[in-house]
Amino acid sequence: MNYIDTHCHLDGEEFASDRDAVIQRAREAGCTAVFLPAIDAASCRTVLDVCRQYPDYCRPMLGLHPEEVRSDWKEQLEKMKQFFTLLPPEGRSVARNHSSLFTNEVIAIGEIGLDYYWSREFEREQLEAFEAQVRWAVELQLPLMIHCRKAQNEMVAIIKKYAHELPGGVFHCFTGNVQEARQLLEFDRFVLGIGGVLTFKKSHLPETLAEVVPLDRIVLETDAPYMAPVPLRGQRNEPAFIRHVISRLAEAYGVTEEEICRQTNANVARVFKVNG
Repeated sequence: MNYIDTHCHLDGEEFASDRDAVIQRAREAGCTAVFLPAIDAASCRTVLDVCRQYPDYCRPMLGLHPEEVRSDWKEQLEKMKQFFTLLPPEGRSVARNHSSLFTNEVIAIGEIGLDYYWSREFEREQLEAFEAQVRWAVELQLPLMIHCRKAQNEMVAIIKKYAHELPGGVFHCFTGNVQEARQLLEFDRFVLGIGGVLTFKKSHLPETLAEVVPLDRIVLETDAPYMAPVPLRGQRNEPAFIRHVISRLAEAYGVTEEEICRQTNANVARVFKVNG
């Protein structure tokens, strides 16, 4: 039974002392690939470094996270572009019909989005930075990895402007209700990222997914080191723990765990144009 973790901050300090062991446990659990999102210019370097250390296993996604957006967001994005030039010449393949320094080694633009959970201090800057990176995705035909908290209406309004041009992407860490799920599913090239919240005791997510979200519209993720699933809640999350999410999904959809893995892997291949 093989699966893919589409969202894991494996480059973080939380994994600095035992990254090899974490990857070994993930392989033993059946995880065949891990996708790493950057959150700012500095983490572009760490994400790319980890992906070079594990080239057969880790895939990079580069973007500016909404919680990292400040008044200097334009400078941050300019710095991020420079990281694409650090890739080795043999791995450099400039996007088709485009003269930028982005390369096809990067599998997505992310983690980007909007987050007004704690504050709206940089609301305008978040909106502008998000839309700028959505335009990257259009220009390069790379999928998006989207983070959204307390801003779905604003996020949807921007995605709608580019819906016919975007290749697709993931609405990361979906925890919403039936109405919110239906709204996101209207973007037919996008899928919902499902992780540990699914297993939480008070979560209504299993019922929401089973009611309105087809199995071909979800992918698996950890958001590690955050949001470990039950029965490991409170621990540092890691890719091997997705097995608990798979089990809960199989129960919710009334299918086997093998079917959950088969379909979510197919969804990953469709959205990201890669295989684990």
